[in-house]
Amino acid sequence: MAKLTVIIPYYQKEPGILRRALTSVFAQTFSDFDVIVVDDQSPYPIGEELALLPENQVERITVIRQPNAGPGGARNTGLDAVKPQTEFVAFLDSDDVWTADHLANAFLGMTRFGADCYWASISGGEAFYYHFGIAELEKTEQVIRLQDDPLIVELPEMTSVMLKNWSFLHLSCMVIGRPLFRSIRFEAELRLAAEDVLFFCDCVLAANRVILCDAPGAERGEGVNIFHGIDSDSPQFLKQQFNTWMALDTLEGRFYGRGQEVASIRSYKQTARRQALWSQARLVKRRKLPQVELLARWLWRDPRLLGSAVGLAAGKFSRQA
Repeated sequence: MAKLTVIIPYYQKEPGILRRALTSVFAQTFSDFDVIVVDDQSPYPIGEELALLPENQVERITVIRQPNAGPGGARNTGLDAVKPQTEFVAFLDSDDVWTADHLANAFLGMTRFGADCYWASISGGEAFYYHFGIAELEKTEQVIRLQDDPLIVELPEMTSVMLKNWSFLHLSCMVIGRPLFRSIRFEAELRLAAEDVLFFCDCVLAANRVILCDAPGAERGEGVNIFHGIDSDSPQFLKQQFNTWMALDTLEGRFYGRGQEVASIRSYKQTARRQALWSQARLVKRRKLPQVELLARWLWRDPRLLGSAVGLAAGKFSRQA
């Protein structure tokens, strides 16, 4: 029975993307794994992606097909299908690729240091400039070095550091142990934003030990990316910001009584409100109707949205005066 299961949610519109990801999986120097691919009603057929792979690789892949449930829902389906004897689960987005030693570094590091939550660094093109490597944390945070080659560290104040800047964490570089993958799931209804942030947080809070590896575990791909495919003029932007606010509101409950973390979360919530309101103001400026129904839903959940609207309006009028 495999020690590790790889979970890949699949939803792509172009050929070759999933095949590229799977090729990187089967090129791993650590080979004691099986693979679950969840076909989330992908527009491009999964069968054509698998057809060109060697038969011995296809035999190690379990394909689960389901009606579209979004990335969180697809990953949950994969987690529910992990075999009881599995020790670790690794996530890979279908448009990303792993470096050859990613699973080896994760397995050796987690077993050596008794960790049940692991992240490696990620590399990517200019579009993903905001990601930074684990070694960068040593410049600004309290870091404990556990190993030098590859560099493995832990952060005594992991949650506080996460909430200041999530950019050193990525799902395609994340590996979790049995206590976490048996009990923690993604918030599947957050289809447009922040389901990964909640999952990261829940795993860190529940983990016995979290370790971070500076060696790149993955290279960021450029397939379908829902979050970064929505700009401020998109009809989906308001819903994305609402999803973000809901995730942050849930996070605030997780950190009840921890002042520094709550302050960071509330600041992000206010940013989500402002970005949403500015997007609606731009609609009005272009003589289009704002998304009243969704704004009403948000206001019902978050009365402070009205105060943010008043504050933005007052600021606009004061600048014009």
